[in-house]
Amino acid sequence: MPDAVMLFAAGFGTRMGALTQSRPKPLIEVAGRTLLDHALDLTGGCTTRVVNTHYLGDQIAAHVADRNVAISHEDPDILDTGGGLKAALPLLGSGPVFTLNTDAVWSGPNPLEVLRSAWQPSKMDALLLCVPLVRAVGRKGGGDFTLARDGRLSWKGNMVYTGAQIVKTEMLASVDDAVFSMHVLWNAAQARGTFHGVGYDGHWADVGHPDGISEAENLVMAADG
Repeated sequence: MPDAVMLFAAGFGTRMGALTQSRPKPLIEVAGRTLLDHALDLTGGCTTRVVNTHYLGDQIAAHVADRNVAISHEDPDILDTGGGLKAALPLLGSGPVFTLNTDAVWSGPNPLEVLRSAWQPSKMDALLLCVPLVRAVGRKGGGDFTLARDGRLSWKGNMVYTGAQIVKTEMLASVDDAVFSMHVLWNAAQARGTFHGVGYDGHWADVGHPDGISEAENLVMAADG
């Protein structure tokens, strides 16, 4: 079972406009706590926690300085999700890892535990946590995938990728590029029939745009109430 988690926090947050002119998106607050803290709350079951940084990365490093969190700083270029994961491998160690985006808020079971319960390494290279479009709060646009009865994923459909997954890191050895998307690994897994998903029974809020902040706060308040 995975015991390490990669938290993606290197993006520029351009969709947030003025809110990210002087701070990175993971340090935007939702319901009185930063997005990064909301994400870190979900990772207590992991021995190794790595956060990648680029834009205003010194602020993120300072924010987690007193916690058991390693920093994978990307300089001079941002490496995208796949490249960022590959660069962080010396900190993450070998074996499959969780990855988690830091621009979302959850209401329901711990997403990493849902993934852990569904993980079958003998037949999976990647397991993505997906939520039906109707429970994707603040989502702009349609879904990402179709989830078949046997758990395999295919592109396009009404299931939204939540930014949480388990992925086998040995697949990264076949990618020579330094900058690349996680889609490279997903497409390779799909071609092998090892690209799987699992549905999330709770609600997930996308906080990648300004309107998502209030919608996520409403979700948190409803859960607390």
